Amino acid sequence: MSRIEKLIDRLKQNPKDLTYEELKKILKSFGFYEYNKGKTSGSRVIFINKYNHLKIELHKPHPNNIVKTYIIKNLLHKLSEMGVI
Repeated sequence: MSRIEKLIDRLKQNPKDLTYEELKKILKSFGFYEYNKGKTSGSRVIFINKYNHLKIELHKPHPNNIVKTYIIKNLLHKLSEMGVI
């Protein structure tokens, strides 16, 4: 099992300690890239799929780097809707 597969399995378990960097790696493996509008976007980030241009919007965690559980639940729902997981 590769490192990305392990991260995806971990995401599916709805962890309470998933970091933003791990989340970015998972989304990158599905073909998403990170986009924000610059200084005016604040912590809001959009991940856009480079193949089908689907978008996932979320907020970067702050002040620490741990992703909130409601964001993980929403992300899992969105990825399952897309048929990715």
